[in-house]
Amino acid sequence: MNQLENQIAVVTGAGRGIGRAIALKFAAVGANVVCVSRTAENSEKVAQEVRGLGRQAWAMAVDVADARGVKAAAEKVMADCGRVDILVNNAGVTRDGLLMRMSDEDWDTVMDTNLKGAFHFTREFFRVFAKQRAGRIINISSVVGLIGNPGQSNYAASKAGLIGFTQSVAKELASRSVTANVIAPGFIETDMTSDLNADLKANILKMIPMGKFGTGDDIAGAALFLAGPDGRYITGQVLTVDGGMVM
Repeated sequence: MNQLENQIAVVTGAGRGIGRAIALKFAAVGANVVCVSRTAENSEKVAQEVRGLGRQAWAMAVDVADARGVKAAAEKVMADCGRVDILVNNAGVTRDGLLMRMSDEDWDTVMDTNLKGAFHFTREFFRVFAKQRAGRIINISSVVGLIGNPGQSNYAASKAGLIGFTQSVAKELASRSVTANVIAPGFIETDMTSDLNADLKANILKMIPMGKFGTGDDIAGAALFLAGPDGRYITGQVLTVDGGMVM
């Protein structure tokens, strides 16, 4: 069954990792996908993969932290597609370091991309969703936003802020039958985790009851559940996908 047949999904950070997995998962069940990435090369690469699944795809190179760039992208989406059914705010960066050594630039870069980027895209499509009286917003946070992590105060703050942001949006749009939810991944095998050394990976695995890292498909499956028919009465919630790490 094509759960998302002919729906339009906008996925930020779609150029790799979790965003790519979500874009392809949605396309596999019928969605047409707007692939947003910081670089034209990455966004077009995933758009081609979506087209290879027989769906329409649009590639957009956008810095989600740039309000004007996001506004222009949103206007183009509406001009090309006419509507948006699903928005996945997944774009994210890290600039790790102990707080006492953290620069203003590293703090601002993480907050502007991870939190303000979600604000920019959600704001641009807010009226669209409200007017349609239908839509799904899915924001990708992290277990770090729930429990913190040494050396990631900026990342933890941005991901925790995303949860409060989503719950507020959920209340603002609930009367319009638009849902807004959060997925909080644990440690997922992506480019961001591939650089971890063996000792650190071993220590992380000790914290995960299931004893293994998740995959992008695990997060994409959760996103599909929230975006599909079975997620229609779920809003303002945090779905933790972490192998039992946070209980």
